[in-house]
Amino acid sequence: MSRRGLLLMGQCMPCIKQNASKIRIRRMVLDKNLNMYFKKDEFYFAHDPQKVCKTGDVVLIRELPERLTRLITHNVEKVVYPLGDITDPLTGKKVVVGKYREDIEMANQLFGKSEKGFDYEKAPPRGRLEGTKDFTHGETYIKYHEDGKDQPFAV
Repeated sequence: MSRRGLLLMGQCMPCIKQNASKIRIRRMVLDKNLNMYFKKDEFYFAHDPQKVCKTGDVVLIRELPERLTRLITHNVEKVVYPLGDITDPLTGKKVVVGKYREDIEMANQLFGKSEKGFDYEKAPPRGRLEGTKDFTHGETYIKYHEDGKDQPFAV
C-alpha cells in the first residue's frame, strides 16, 4: 500500500483476539444513482498489547510496515476520546448534552445549584464499576448458543 503513514480514526469494538483490538472505521460512500451518501463500515484489527483502548473509545490507528499476523495490520497510536465524558473537538471543553460544563456551572452560581444536580467534579473516572455494571474490561468470547444463562462477555 502506498499510504503507510495514513492515520485512521475509528471506534473500538469488542474483540476476542489476544493483544489486538477490533476497530470500526466508518466511511461515507456516494451512491451516484441516488446522489446520497451512505455509511460503510470497515473493520481492522490493531496491535494493542497493553489494552490501551476499551470498547467504545475513539482511537487513532496507523498501518504497520508489515503485518504481524494474517489479520493484525494496524497499530493503535492513541486514544483520542475515551467513552463517557464527551469533549468538543474544536475547543477541547467538556460537554453535557448540548452545553459546555463551565456554562452549566456559571448558571448554577447565578441561580443556585439544585441539591439533586449531578456534580461532575466529584464523579470518579470511568472504570470504577468494572465487574459490577461495566463489563467492557472482561475477556470476550463468541456465543454459540442460547442456554438461558446470562453471558455478559459474549460477542
